Amino acid sequence: MDIILKYFPGVTEEQQEQFSKLGSLYEEWNAKINVISRKDIESLYARHVLHSLGIAKIMEFKPGAHVLDVGTGGGFPGIPLAIMFPDTQFYLVDVIAKKIKVVNEVAKALGLKNIKAEQRRAGTFDDRFDFIVSRAVTNMPDFVKWIRKNIAKKSNHELQNGILYLKGGDLTEELALFPKAEQHHLSDIFEEEFFETKKVVYLPLKYKV
Repeated sequence: MDIILKYFPGVTEEQQEQFSKLGSLYEEWNAKINVISRKDIESLYARHVLHSLGIAKIMEFKPGAHVLDVGTGGGFPGIPLAIMFPDTQFYLVDVIAKKIKVVNEVAKALGLKNIKAEQRRAGTFDDRFDFIVSRAVTNMPDFVKWIRKNIAKKSNHELQNGILYLKGGDLTEELALFPKAEQHHLSDIFEEEFFETKKVVYLPLKYKV
């Protein structure tokens, strides 16, 4: 929990309480339904919670904004972002039903009213969102194909509507088709070794029928 306060000292008491509960909640649920590797559960706050909040260092979602989290797994980055932005609506989807069960139970235990989570496959629905977030579920060209139709037409933020994607390593080849993509190095923001090669990729996308 201290690592969250280190980089986000302005969180409210309610947010602190919600973040502090994540550790025990995920330990409890991970023992029943394995959504996080055994190794990573011990580093939950750095490798999952803070990693998810890397997006919050790049983008401050406005009240009333709608954000889609594709392939959320156990709720990352969606749940930490929903705690950080309580007035933004988050829709978390994953193809694996048991992972969505964990997401819903964690959200319920935290009292998060701004999360809706369902078992759905990207590309199978037409709902529209200001931003689409994810943690490295596939390569960017395929991801764009999946979600292109889910970008809302009207932009209400300083950044144009689009994708905020957490990924690591050399992305030169993967992003070659997207000259407007911006890579934000999390090592410039977080000093922990885990973030040495981690990035937030911002890709503006235009509304497409």
